[in-house]
Amino acid sequence: MPLELVRNDITKMQVDAIVNAANNSLLGGGGVDGAIHRAAGPRLLEACRALNGCETGQAKLTEGYDLPCRYVIHTVGPIWRGGAAGERRLLADCYRNALALAKEKNCESVAFPLISSGAYGYPKAEALRVAVEEITRFLNDSEMTVYIVFFSRDAMELSGKLLGEVTTYLHDVYADWRGEAADEAMRSREGWAVAPRATSGLGGLFRRQHREEDARNETLFEESSAAPSALPQVSLRDMLDNVDESFSHMLLRLIDEKGMTDAECYKRANVDRRLFNKIKNNPSYRPSKQTALAFAVALRLSMDQTRDMLMKAGYALSHSNKEDIVLEYCIMTGNYNLIEINQVLFKLDLQPLGY
Repeated sequence: MPLELVRNDITKMQVDAIVNAANNSLLGGGGVDGAIHRAAGPRLLEACRALNGCETGQAKLTEGYDLPCRYVIHTVGPIWRGGAAGERRLLADCYRNALALAKEKNCESVAFPLISSGAYGYPKAEALRVAVEEITRFLNDSEMTVYIVFFSRDAMELSGKLLGEVTTYLHDVYADWRGEAADEAMRSREGWAVAPRATSGLGGLFRRQHREEDARNETLFEESSAAPSALPQVSLRDMLDNVDESFSHMLLRLIDEKGMTDAECYKRANVDRRLFNKIKNNPSYRPSKQTALAFAVALRLSMDQTRDMLMKAGYALSHSNKEDIVLEYCIMTGNYNLIEINQVLFKLDLQPLGY
């Protein structure tokens, strides 16, 4: 693990192997195939001639030569003919056979283009679905970092309605948050009374909840400020002797409570086993916010539980952060598919979860 979607030039990927979306001759062509041959140098063409071509769906391996990778795995994707000519099976074979070769060569990292999605005409959204399904299935039983490389965000298309729903919710909540923040700043600077913005739908529901929570906290603060003599006398030593549960302890406790194994959890979180072991073996380890959120998704936590887990790691959710808003929407609607969430984050040019 994990599976990462990245924007890069595949010929510059610092990995053990890159996958070439080749044609049946293996003698070079356009697009990714031509770029890899140019970057690898003439020795790659000589090696490919000795392979005597490749059948569609199969994969063959050469050295990387002038590329920064050790190997190039050449696979031939299907030409799209409408979907009734076995294209999906052949495309899945490309990923399975390429990953099998990478595993045979003890590769720890491999980078794929989105096979058949260029000149061969395979619909990009469906090509991505096949790639993710096959790579995820492979990673369930194998330890490897696999990249799907896009030259630009525009080269990626998503099927389904999640992207549209998230984009609408993000625009609603983030735009409204910015408006409320500006209104509040104006009120504090000028002393003006500014009418509150109208709220509706899920965004309105959560903004009302946040405002009600702020009001409760303000009331509690006023009550505590009014009676300072009632505050408990607590020493720093007493506070240090009552340190709360760490992120590591909470994570391991929740894994047990959910009846999951460690491997099930870190694979669902799209987190590398070595990183998980760092967290597990060091109670004071502080993960990145993206890693903490990935575990919240893997454990299917509620919003309150997610906030609690983030707090253990020293973070908080905020409507000033677009990634947080996307995650809030997914949890609210019960979408805990982290790979799908990361596809949306990637398409929106936001930081993915996990890794």
